[in-house]
Amino acid sequence: MLYQTKAGWMAAPKKRVLFFGMSGLGKTFLASMLRASGDWFHYSIDYRIGTRYMGELIADNFKREAMKVPFLRELLLSDSVYIASNITFENLAPLSTYLGKPGSVTRGGLEFEEYMRRQAQHRAAEIAALLDSGHFIRRAQEIYAFDHFVCDSGGSVCEVVDPFAESDPVLDALERELLLVWIKGSDAHTEELVRRFDRAPKPMYYQPEFLDRAWTDYRVEKGLREDQVNPDEFIRWTYARALAHRQPRYEAMARRGVTLLAEEVVQVKTPDDLIALIGHAIERRPSTERTHDAHHPAK
Repeated sequence: MLYQTKAGWMAAPKKRVLFFGMSGLGKTFLASMLRASGDWFHYSIDYRIGTRYMGELIADNFKREAMKVPFLRELLLSDSVYIASNITFENLAPLSTYLGKPGSVTRGGLEFEEYMRRQAQHRAAEIAALLDSGHFIRRAQEIYAFDHFVCDSGGSVCEVVDPFAESDPVLDALERELLLVWIKGSDAHTEELVRRFDRAPKPMYYQPEFLDRAWTDYRVEKGLREDQVNPDEFIRWTYARALAHRQPRYEAMARRGVTLLAEEVVQVKTPDDLIALIGHAIERRPSTERTHDAHHPAK
């Protein structure tokens, strides 16, 4: 682990952290607060995915839809209009829209094969964006003179690594460069996230084995063919199961770093509050995790 003690963390002239955990528990809020202080470089994994690695795919999907409209088709073919996504740290809708939802095409869904193809694209993009963290740490220092660095990861980070393995190339690389910080929600937080998702279901990335099993189980349970599946109903059904699937994966990842409770995070008002909270989290790490550090020291 990058910072072995609370004192080492508090005194470190260069603080580097990666937040991970379920969406909606404060990762982006904390990262944005640090960026707004003027002392931290904010690196968003989802933004990097949507711009560097999937930006062309997203824009081409917009163009594909526009070509179905005669008026827009003529304008596109004559280079009279320009179509691009406008992804921001706060608005990742173009990326979510591209991922889509499986199910009935007439209800706005994607055929499952196409849906899985886009999921695979996202997986490759997310791994690449995570591995770019070290590059951006150095870029932030060399170009912008930022010593402090925060990586705001997506909720699916635990799906693209093997947190239970003794060694994982992506996690190993991240642990060498950053302090991994899990924002852990309670059962009440999970219930609220499920309620929020039920009101406005949105596309997500899932581990392919989990997704394939969920797709089969759902159709068997409901007695539906693939083209009969309501896309929103399927992802609602899947979401709570996905949170349960991810929880032990997050917990395994946290053995490489520290854990903040979501109820602690909501009390954070300033960067100094957060720095102190992380110091406390380092201090309270279980002895089993300290043993992991002794055998696998961060380089």
